[in-house]
Amino acid sequence: MSGMKLTFNGPADGWKQGLPLGNGRLGAVAHGGAAGETWCVTEATYWSGRAEPPATPSRGKADVAAMRELFYAGDYAAGEEMASRLLQAEKGNFGTNLSLCDVVLSFGGGAPSEDAGAGLVRGLNLEEAIYRADFASPASPGISRELLASHPDNVLAARLWSGADSAGGVTFALRLEGRTDRFEAEVSGEGALAFTSQATETMHSDGTCGVLARGAVKIVARGGTVAAADGAIVVDDADEAYVYFAVETDYLQPDGSWAQAAAGRAEAAAAKGYAAIRAAHIADYRALYARVEADFGDSGASALPLGERTRRLREGHDDPQLFALFFQYGRYLTIAGSRADSVLPMHLQGIWNDGEANRMAWSCDYHLDVNTEMNYYPTEAANLAECHAPLMRYVERLAEAGRATAQAYYGSVGWVAHVFSNAWGFTSPGWHYSWGLNVTGGLWIANQLRLHYEYGLDERFLRDTAYPVLKEAARFYLDYMTVHPEYGWLVTGPSNSPENSFYTEGGAERSYTLSMGPTMDQSLVRDLFEFCASASERLGADEALRERLREAIALLPPLRVGANGGLQEWLMDYGEAQPDHRHLSHLYALYPGNQITPQGTPELSEAARKTLTSRMRDEGLEDVEFTLALFAANFARLHDGGRAYDQLSYLIGELCFDNLLTYSKAGIAGAETNIFVADGNFGGAAAIAEMILQSHAGEIHLLPALPEQWRTGRMTGLRAKGNAQVDLVWRDGELAEAAIHAFAPLRTVVRYGGQALPVALETGGSRRFDRAAFLAGEQAR
Repeated sequence: MSGMKLTFNGPADGWKQGLPLGNGRLGAVAHGGAAGETWCVTEATYWSGRAEPPATPSRGKADVAAMRELFYAGDYAAGEEMASRLLQAEKGNFGTNLSLCDVVLSFGGGAPSEDAGAGLVRGLNLEEAIYRADFASPASPGISRELLASHPDNVLAARLWSGADSAGGVTFALRLEGRTDRFEAEVSGEGALAFTSQATETMHSDGTCGVLARGAVKIVARGGTVAAADGAIVVDDADEAYVYFAVETDYLQPDGSWAQAAAGRAEAAAAKGYAAIRAAHIADYRALYARVEADFGDSGASALPLGERTRRLREGHDDPQLFALFFQYGRYLTIAGSRADSVLPMHLQGIWNDGEANRMAWSCDYHLDVNTEMNYYPTEAANLAECHAPLMRYVERLAEAGRATAQAYYGSVGWVAHVFSNAWGFTSPGWHYSWGLNVTGGLWIANQLRLHYEYGLDERFLRDTAYPVLKEAARFYLDYMTVHPEYGWLVTGPSNSPENSFYTEGGAERSYTLSMGPTMDQSLVRDLFEFCASASERLGADEALRERLREAIALLPPLRVGANGGLQEWLMDYGEAQPDHRHLSHLYALYPGNQITPQGTPELSEAARKTLTSRMRDEGLEDVEFTLALFAANFARLHDGGRAYDQLSYLIGELCFDNLLTYSKAGIAGAETNIFVADGNFGGAAAIAEMILQSHAGEIHLLPALPEQWRTGRMTGLRAKGNAQVDLVWRDGELAEAAIHAFAPLRTVVRYGGQALPVALETGGSRRFDRAAFLAGEQAR
């Protein structure tokens, strides 16, 4: 689709104005101007740290029972003190994903100088996943370049040529600068560099442990000369030049064959040639990207540079196609960051980072209390199910590691993980109970397996992956949970509601974080038990477990409305110590869950709306990228397109860098500067999909939260649960036409406005609708 480009006039002044590329493992952010360019290179498995066994003085069930008695008796201070001694892990060599190196290009052979970049136009074409920096006029003859991250060939590949198309106009030097202390590069042959490095740092580990990496750069020039000088490769007076970059690490590779892999890939890429690599890259990328088209109507702003468009959005100008661009950018980042064969899923920064987060108490890791999940929230609906695969495999490994943690900390069977994890399978509670004792963090991320199955209905995946992992999680909670002595409900605890705090009836002198049965826990456990019971019946397995699950479901607490009219965040109606808190975890039952729906539970829906609007009104509400995305998605579930649009407009206009990557503001969770966090991009894309199409609670809902600003548009290729695909066209704010295509037998209800129509389709069947069909209450065509 035309217009799906991020375009800028002038140079990129650093990483936060650069443009990201990736192939699911190897990432780069390109920034620079007429005098030089830098590619900040990252690699998904380049982690510091190492695997360490769970260690706790807890005696398991006996100590957990003693803690619970304190909470039941209202002695929260003593309960939290005991938890701090017994249910709090050491950080140890947790580690972080680190930036690998910078590829520094100095044009004209000298060091980069102050650069106005007159006539330079930079852009990222989402249709082809190619970055290009070029010159608008022959009067500004600089070096043009094109850069891509090839998934088929697993290399970064670039072409450089004279902006004036003159022979012999390409002169530059290329050198490598390591982003970690243990980095060495050397000339390894004609037009070649080789490097070795280790991912070490001292903020999140002891500075001695981390993966090893070896990489290679190969330069091929047409015309001119290629030579080595002072550890760099220098190209003089070439007609054009090509650069190929490859890297490999020893992560999960116990033998030594990995060490030569990068050099072999760089040489193979040079032999194949840039044109062939480019063609294979585009074909491979478009096989995923081209499945979905989005057009929300062009207000005339699409031709403007991106910075001008976001400025106009902040000033209140309509630019509906900017939201379509943001949606497709989220899909682009998903493809760039997570492919079917990626070794690890995306972390807080996807697969990119400039090192800022690594200096903080939090890092480029896996936050299991919404952020990692949010990275994958749009994946299924946005027709990128294959990109979900790395997370599925990661959860399997997490479940295996979590068995030891379940036994060590709780004396329970099954598996558990808490708030943070890493490349090494960390599943223990975090190093402070106030945020680290989130006993359903692993379950939250494992819920993505259920989501993947519900969209694709892959019976083999259910039998071999989703059910075995979730069944063992269910066994843990059946063993771990306890009956509340006052209410008779089956509850978790001690646990927190990420990452919030409350006041008890005793007053506001001290706030607490731990309690029995937080709402988030109960919502997740209910979904888990119901899914496992249903899957057990479908697979004809574990009848005894199925009966235990059904008995347990009957004992789970109901969702409750508090005295203030909002949805209770905890089992008790505690006072909110932080009513402006950035996390909205207790609204999981509304989104991404479906225990709360406007049609099915109107009272709870209004309570959820009250919670949202109350937090929005508070002057202390933190400007956080993932919170804005959650606000938008939750309002979409409440069919409030206007408020969903407002949240997205703020996210795009106020919480994005110039390159449209979302960020967390300085000061939040100790951050010293604005830090890129990918979940805003992915969460925002998921919220846009929810505004156009929803498929949950046994229904497919067309245009459930269409805002006034998107009066006319179309989206094709969105997926719905039940292995279906939906195309939509709307005009003047009303449905014009919709088509549903079934890739498995489909029995559902299709809703538009206040009308609902039953639909039954066999595999390969399609059905079309228009607005008149719903008005008449009957099916069209």
